[in-house]
Amino acid sequence: MQSWRRKALWLALLASWLLVLLRVFPLLRLAVPARPWAGAPQGWPRWLDAELLQSFSQAGELPEDDPQPPQAPRGGGHCDWGACFNVSKCRGGGLKVFVSPVAGPISDTQRGILASIESSSYHSVSPDEACLLLLLGPEAPAGECSPVPQQWNGGKNQLVLSLHPALCPQTFPPGQAMVAKASPAVDTFRPGFDVALPLLPEAHPLRGGAPGQLRQHSPHPGVPLLALAEERGGWRMAGAESPACPWDGRCEQNRGPEQTPFGATLPNATFCVIPGHRPEALHFLQALQAGCIPVLLSPRWELPFSEVIDWTKAAIVADKRLPFQVLAALQEMPPTRVLALRQQTQFLWDAYFSSVEKVIHTTLEIIQDRIFGASAHPSLLWNSPPGALLALPTFSTSPSDFPFYHLQRGSRPVGGFSALIWVGAPGQPPLKLIQAVAGSQHCAQILVLWSSEKPLPPRWPKTTVPLTVLARQRKVSDRFFPHRAISTDAILSLDAHSSLTTSEVDFAFAVWQSFPERMVGFLTWSHFWDEAQGGWGYTAERTNEFSMVLTSAAFYHRYYHTLFTHSLPKVLRTLADEAPTCVDVLMNFLVAAVTKLPPIKVPYGKQHPEARPPLAPGASVQQPPAQDCINQMAAEFGYMPLVSSRLRLDPVLFKDPVSVLRKKYRSLEKP
Repeated sequence: MQSWRRKALWLALLASWLLVLLRVFPLLRLAVPARPWAGAPQGWPRWLDAELLQSFSQAGELPEDDPQPPQAPRGGGHCDWGACFNVSKCRGGGLKVFVSPVAGPISDTQRGILASIESSSYHSVSPDEACLLLLLGPEAPAGECSPVPQQWNGGKNQLVLSLHPALCPQTFPPGQAMVAKASPAVDTFRPGFDVALPLLPEAHPLRGGAPGQLRQHSPHPGVPLLALAEERGGWRMAGAESPACPWDGRCEQNRGPEQTPFGATLPNATFCVIPGHRPEALHFLQALQAGCIPVLLSPRWELPFSEVIDWTKAAIVADKRLPFQVLAALQEMPPTRVLALRQQTQFLWDAYFSSVEKVIHTTLEIIQDRIFGASAHPSLLWNSPPGALLALPTFSTSPSDFPFYHLQRGSRPVGGFSALIWVGAPGQPPLKLIQAVAGSQHCAQILVLWSSEKPLPPRWPKTTVPLTVLARQRKVSDRFFPHRAISTDAILSLDAHSSLTTSEVDFAFAVWQSFPERMVGFLTWSHFWDEAQGGWGYTAERTNEFSMVLTSAAFYHRYYHTLFTHSLPKVLRTLADEAPTCVDVLMNFLVAAVTKLPPIKVPYGKQHPEARPPLAPGASVQQPPAQDCINQMAAEFGYMPLVSSRLRLDPVLFKDPVSVLRKKYRSLEKP
């Protein structure tokens, strides 16, 4: 017993001596990196790509920076979501935003922000009914500050928003208010409470925005490896064979003649090296648009929307104290990794950064996710196309319920389809159409949307599937309302005058199951640019190219009804109601804007009449009525989303001289 006590005492003494040695001799601590002390300032940010730069050196071998005095966060630094935001005000209708009046003359950017919020589902006309009060900062750093709103309440449930890094010298501290500003410093940013915005150029578009500039995902031989951000703006190129590491003054520098002025189009390069100082944050957005992989050297500003965006998939944060190792790691990066990073830059640019409207809506969506909880938008929805702004949590919080994620999840839509037959005014019951659709082995239900002034017929044809009649559907946009009666993911949209065979329906549904995010239709239109009129037009003439399919006979996912009703601006839905021809154009605009893909055409029997848009008195065949709707929609979207295609899918045994018994869609596979 005594010997056991002596051994325990010796072990305790040895352990205490070891702890003393680790404290006294720093060399012994190299093998066991110590965790930062509580309250100590973080010298370096979180590395986004730790596996890229492996252990080239030990922490003690790196040069130390000058000590920076710790800075307390801007007023209300101890605020977090639970302590400084009253979530109970948002439980009823989700996030509702009231914009406090702007002091003095309103700028174009502020007017655009107001318009985008007023046309969105976030807007509230009363501050008493709002969950969040938004206070706009000045358009420029030298602009006038907004006065304290009457409902300030110490900043609780307030959001101070500024598209510039520095808030104007306000006469009041933010207090308990959230701060959303461009490129906030890491030492003043409150994670989980404030929102980091991107630093936008002065001429950034209010809506729509230019697409990404990347045209070649895999770089050609001879393409410069690096584009180096200059302190005074512009970029400087460095080839793959260049031994220079220009961001480090200790390296041999080779400036070279290839330089671009500030504001010019970003040169084609694989990596864009950006210093960590806040003035260079504008280069970050330029690199993102160009598909040049941002390499951030120890940034001291918070990356935009870092709360939800996984920047490890699109950018690299490296240590500026290891210039040679960083350069070697970039040169040895596998092409597959380069391709994945460049593709992600284009997705993030288009989804969240290409316009002021998307930046504002992303900010509000992040706050709404905090209200609903982390399950509102899983990371997959934020970091995969089409993005969280187009994956509404009011529809579902599971990726499997959306049409966009089947391919990467290795799944296909299950179940049959619901046929929605629109009976306009005047209209007759589509008895033959109901029988043809009900004969499909994949049909799960038939819904008749009755919009005619005539009374409902007393009898309907007997079918093997449920048939439901929804009366009093007066507006044309009601055909795209997310009716609760719809029980399947797939929808077959039909008009009463449509004419289809059972084989055509079966084959079109089989095609849609392989492309659930697209529209699959029988009748097509095409859009074109009219030089004489200086605008867009569309035609029903048969051509080799098409960009739209008519919703009078088309398959698509039921989620697009939710987007059509709750995501599109009210002005566009009103336009479709006033000009029924425009409803097909609007639905095609919506799906193309979400998927960036064209629709798919399937064969349509020659025995069926070719559907054309109804013509106004005196209108020509080539010019459908209300063709101005396509220009109004393009102006509202901010760009032309339609994508042209020449693809038509037919059965495999189409016109093959084989036995009819081998053909599944016999009416379509005649030799």
